[in-house]
Amino acid sequence: MTTAAAPADVDLLKTALYALHLELGARMVPFAGYWMPVQYRAGLIAEHRHTRAGAGLFDISHMGQLRVRGAQAGAALETLMPVDVLGLAPGRQRYGLLLDDAGGILDDLMFFNEGLRDGDASWFLVVNGACKTADIAHIQARIGTRCAVDPLPDHALLALQGPRAAATLARLAPGAERLVFMSGGAMRIGGVSAFVTRSGYTGEDGFEISVAAADAELLARALLAQPDVQPVGLGARNSLRLEAGLCLYGNDIDASTTPAQAALGWAVQKARRSGGARAGGFPGAQRVLDELEGRTPLTRKRVGLVALERVPVREPSVLCEAEGAAVGRPMGQVTSGLLGPSIDRPIALGYVPPAFAAPGTRVHAMVRGKPVPMEVCTLPFVAARYYRG
Repeated sequence: MTTAAAPADVDLLKTALYALHLELGARMVPFAGYWMPVQYRAGLIAEHRHTRAGAGLFDISHMGQLRVRGAQAGAALETLMPVDVLGLAPGRQRYGLLLDDAGGILDDLMFFNEGLRDGDASWFLVVNGACKTADIAHIQARIGTRCAVDPLPDHALLALQGPRAAATLARLAPGAERLVFMSGGAMRIGGVSAFVTRSGYTGEDGFEISVAAADAELLARALLAQPDVQPVGLGARNSLRLEAGLCLYGNDIDASTTPAQAALGWAVQKARRSGGARAGGFPGAQRVLDELEGRTPLTRKRVGLVALERVPVREPSVLCEAEGAAVGRPMGQVTSGLLGPSIDRPIALGYVPPAFAAPGTRVHAMVRGKPVPMEVCTLPFVAARYYRG
């Protein structure tokens, strides 16, 4: 097998699967401080379509993994996020938002209630790669006196995604197929100890697998040896998550956006809202709840957009009014955009004033100085296929 040439830059980090990526012919690019595979020999479109039909294996080891432990760990985490941490049952996972004191989104993350681990209440967190150093420092500074905050830099993270993921994993770890969306636990996969959740960021059924970095290549090769599995790079991961209407931190959400602006109100459970059992008590609570509950009008809102012409509209294209006396007036921006491989249409996420956020509203995106007509649509662009039992 021909081995791809290694990038010359030595300043970036490498995941435990770096050598395997080169062996598989990956095109490596800098991403979140690492050399990461953007695509393999099959190419982005083929990898995207294979994940929709079979099972794609992604290396997402650039992500940050950590544990928060101790009797007060759950209560402490609730002081950082506007989500119901304490109401999450052991063995279950939830999407969370790490906020700053102004209610802006520092990061979005996944957290899992491990129950008791070595006698301590334990929570497993996965944060975005580009944010992990700042996230860990923020968490340690805010709650480190109430519980232990343990980064896991010696762990890799793999994602097996697609309609054949469950059958594939079950051959190596019988019983894995019984997990439902956002559940998980420790298991052995082909003799390798791992921590598995039935989750992912593609809109497809699948699993994320945390494993010791020393075992990552052995596990990856075992998965790739299965008949339905092909390696998939970050290029297709991006197109898959966009078709699923999921946010990319740094593009679609950041510290300048609030949960309500980002249309992520669904992630703030009733227990944390006004009148709930544990309302407020998180950074920026007054602003966040006022916006979510309609006491403070929004200035902008995240929406899905479909181009009405076959012209890809990419970030950071300006969005303009398309109708009325103010045609051509800038009023928003595309934050993610590409030609959706599954639906063969240009799609995008972006921010517009609330008056322009209703499905069916027409706007124009400026592409190379020319207006491209777009229409606000209901998300997701491709329906999710999570397994809920």
